[in-house]
Amino acid sequence: MGSIVNHAEERSILRLVYIISIIAFSIIALYNKDGMAIILGLFSIALISYSHFIIRRYFPDGDKYILVLSAFLTEAGLIMIYRIKPYYAIRQLGWFTIGITAFILIVVVFPDIEGIKNLKYFYLAMAIGLLCITQIFASDVRGSKNWIYIGSVGFQPSEFAKIFIIFYLSSALKDFKSKKQLILPGLVIMFSLAMLVIQTDLGMALIYFCISLAIVYIATSNIRYVIAAFFLSILGAVGSFFMFSHVRNRVAIWIDPWATATAGGHQIVQSLIAIASGGLFGTGLNLGHPTYIPEVHNDFIFAAICEEFGLLGGIAVIIAYFLLIYRGFRAAIYASDTFSRLVAVGISTMIGAQAFIIIGGVIKLIPLTGITLPLISYGGSSMVISYVALGVLQKISETGLGG
Repeated sequence: MGSIVNHAEERSILRLVYIISIIAFSIIALYNKDGMAIILGLFSIALISYSHFIIRRYFPDGDKYILVLSAFLTEAGLIMIYRIKPYYAIRQLGWFTIGITAFILIVVVFPDIEGIKNLKYFYLAMAIGLLCITQIFASDVRGSKNWIYIGSVGFQPSEFAKIFIIFYLSSALKDFKSKKQLILPGLVIMFSLAMLVIQTDLGMALIYFCISLAIVYIATSNIRYVIAAFFLSILGAVGSFFMFSHVRNRVAIWIDPWATATAGGHQIVQSLIAIASGGLFGTGLNLGHPTYIPEVHNDFIFAAICEEFGLLGGIAVIIAYFLLIYRGFRAAIYASDTFSRLVAVGISTMIGAQAFIIIGGVIKLIPLTGITLPLISYGGSSMVISYVALGVLQKISETGLGG
């Protein structure tokens, strides 16, 4: 009976996602006289529907809410990106297609997660290698040296490296017994954080730190390690503030963005104005001015959502992230082995930390770090890696108790 209710709830949520998508893309099409909006909306719905059918039909035991909630967030992103820059939305749909294909392949083809638990040195080599390649070959984009371009296609190696970091820490700490086992993982994390700070990728550094903290705590069940890491992070943050001018600039903009409203603080000022103008219910789709915010389709898409869908729309997005993170931790609780449990915790923390770090920056709760809002912001690397991670999470839920 519970399974029937769950399936009914899944279908109800998906129908709601489809209805919202059709209405939103229809409004955009009518307002801009752009029939391509309808085509893109229908294609994205068909992609989600087919993916859900495959997972439910052939792998009925796992947690289908992982796919349903991620589909809602992705559709919200596609709607806003198409409203802002249609060309980018078409490209985003391509990345979504690649990402959801990877999601399905991981669930269908990938062996049980437990079977790859002893490859820690491979994961270590890949993570460190990607970060070192970034340092050598990356281009400086908006003050951060974290993009590598091959022709006209760019990607962020640190996005891929964070998955390998999760797998490495989970493999290294799955049989934790003594403090000695923390030495190498600790050095790896310190090196990774140092590389990211040097590359001025502060947001990613904070995500890596959150991932590491969560995995270490779950693996050791020792709060002292968490407290020690927290105080070390404070020392590192203070040291970075005095060593790097870009860190001082970010903090200064956070404290008083209005002092540089036409320069460094322009983005955050426009973001706050957009959120305030949206009020509780928003201006309405296509009736706001999100393009006043530079790079709104990347870092500041949450501000665009709040402007046109209001505070209620922003809260709906936050609730969807909370539910997705909850399903991830639920998969960890029911995981069949320690390695899978740690991987599920790492992935859930990665998505949660990334979402709330950028939302916190956009609403001026914390200094802005310049990362993407997972599944919503425009960006190929982030979209593909998010769905790869969610595919692994789905696989873990399949091999646990599921449901």
